[in-house]
Amino acid sequence: MKDWEKRATTNTGRIERCWSTRPYGVGIACGPSGLVVLDLDRAKPGQEAPEAWRLPGITCGADVLASLADKAGQLYPLTTHTVCTGQAGEHLYFTAPVGTMLRNTQGRLGWLVDTRAHGGYVVGAGSSVAGGLYTTVHDAQALQLPQWLLEALTPAPQPLQQELPVHLPIARRSGYLAAAIRAETQRVMTAVEGQRNHILYTAAIALGQLVAGGSLTETEVRTVLTDAAAAQVAAGAYTAWEADKTISSGLRAGAKRPRQVAA
Repeated sequence: MKDWEKRATTNTGRIERCWSTRPYGVGIACGPSGLVVLDLDRAKPGQEAPEAWRLPGITCGADVLASLADKAGQLYPLTTHTVCTGQAGEHLYFTAPVGTMLRNTQGRLGWLVDTRAHGGYVVGAGSSVAGGLYTTVHDAQALQLPQWLLEALTPAPQPLQQELPVHLPIARRSGYLAAAIRAETQRVMTAVEGQRNHILYTAAIALGQLVAGGSLTETEVRTVLTDAAAAQVAAGAYTAWEADKTISSGLRAGAKRPRQVAA
């Protein structure tokens, strides 16, 4: 669902009307709730740890987090609000420090340790998924995300990119096409938090119009936009799969309004 996060609510009237129709579970939108939730999983049957985590005593995400805490000289377990998941994992709830904008991560901290923040949600206690019940196991106030975890989850600053990092032979293109390509890819590379996916989409529309008009090929446009989005992908703004899906959507939209430019 597009913009699902904006539909999150604490309005009791809306919630009661929804739940009066069937026994829905609870999904907590982490971003609007000001939460960062650590998702500590258990290994699936037959699942082996990557080489870096094939260590004595490491069998699950909780073990990995304990090891990370030990290396950072921090206490573990973390006595914050904790929910046992339907698959016997754990969700550790933390409040996001004021002024931060963390997003979801998968394995950034370590094996079987994911996080949910802006753009993500967790299943709330009392819900059942595939027969597994989510239950509160430590009913405490959510602590603020510890500094050592905040530092580990904060993406490294993106380097300023002044030149177009693409392989398109724009020297053989018209000045207009070269300028259009540079403008759109620069917008993608310098997009700020909260606008990155939308800007990638609108850039794909603009260049997709030129594809539809025959001035560029789809392969060329995919290449330049994928290269331009690479730093955003590395920073966790979106995944490579999400970037490719956004580019495809923009190209389809742009194809509806072809633009022709002399090559």
